[in-house]
Amino acid sequence: MASITGLVAATHTPFAADGRLYLDAAAPLVDRLVADGVAGLFVCGSTGEGMSLTADERRATTAAFVAAAAGRVPVLAHVGHNSLAEARSLAAHAAEVGADAVSATSPSYFKPNSVAALVDCAAEIAAGAPDLPFYYYHIPALTGVNLDMVEFLTRAGERIPNLAGLKYTAPLLHEFQACRAEQDGRFDILWGCDEMLLGALATGARGAVGSTYNIAAPLYRRLIDAFEDGNLEEARRLQALSVQLVRTLSGFPFHAATKAVLKMRGIDVGTCRSPLATLAEADTARLRRQLEEIGFFEWSGDAASAG
Repeated sequence: MASITGLVAATHTPFAADGRLYLDAAAPLVDRLVADGVAGLFVCGSTGEGMSLTADERRATTAAFVAAAAGRVPVLAHVGHNSLAEARSLAAHAAEVGADAVSATSPSYFKPNSVAALVDCAAEIAAGAPDLPFYYYHIPALTGVNLDMVEFLTRAGERIPNLAGLKYTAPLLHEFQACRAEQDGRFDILWGCDEMLLGALATGARGAVGSTYNIAAPLYRRLIDAFEDGNLEEARRLQALSVQLVRTLSGFPFHAATKAVLKMRGIDVGTCRSPLATLAEADTARLRRQLEEIGFFEWSGDAASAG
């Protein structure tokens, strides 16, 4: 798989009201995202509540999204686990069902305390799918593992033959830029903070993975187009709309809020799994009012004119 250019949607995992998987909803979600112009799907990650799924549920979810994508866009399967053996097994399964790449967070209960230890962990997982590109998923806010990613790339690049790069979900643009420059741009560094996409583009980002691409991919595509056309004023305006969106969503349980917005747009991926909350009807109505107040439904879609 070549380096990823464009928007990769961190997909929600669909659940029924009783908390069980409802994978029949995967295909409509994927169809919508492909129509919205995403360049890939990242499944069973933070947005997909992967850490709240059993290993078998993660296998089923990955297989369902690979089938739904049907080769139209690449599928990156998150396989991180506190058990390295389980993570390696999930990576092997992702390869078996046709995923295009695998990604993994660090173990987060017993944490690696050095870059060398983190490389050991990543090498064990990546070896489960040696023929697929492997992306280490750097998200220190959730894993608590905040090691030097430039040093990680240097060491892991020597040790892990299929290391493609990073899914970089941290606000440190200077480290992101240094990672991109490492070994003359050898690695594919995917940006992971939606509300800072413009800053990442300015430091050389080509691909990005995000939650709000599920509900507003056309907005971000216009942002990228404006940046590439040299229209920085328009790019800044569009990024400001993204910031408004993220700030609005952050006033609610975030996963539940983005799922509620998908439902408002005709794609029902159900509830969240405990311990994450599901929005009450009153909160859903309040969210809709706040989105209407910022003009979200006018500027977030393909036909949006702006303002």
